[in-house]
Amino acid sequence: MGYRKAKDVLPRHLLRAIQDYIDGEVLYIPRKTGNRRQWGETTQSRQRLLARNREIVARRRAGCSVAALAEQYCLSAKAVYKILAAVDDG
Repeated sequence: MGYRKAKDVLPRHLLRAIQDYIDGEVLYIPRKTGNRRQWGETTQSRQRLLARNREIVARRRAGCSVAALAEQYCLSAKAVYKILAAVDDG
């Protein structure tokens, strides 16, 4: 998310009206509903997590313990169980 100067993009009258409510503070303006992006859509984060989770499931099915998986992936045992449950559900 980039920042743009309000004075460069808003009409002067609108900028003054906004300043009546929030003067000199940072204001977040959310995207329109139809323009929203899902988490990880613009980065590789989602793909990396899916690959990691598949690897965890495969290693568990191969006999690796939950404790060992948690240690290897720097996760809690509870987080590993959630990953395993999500695969069973999905």
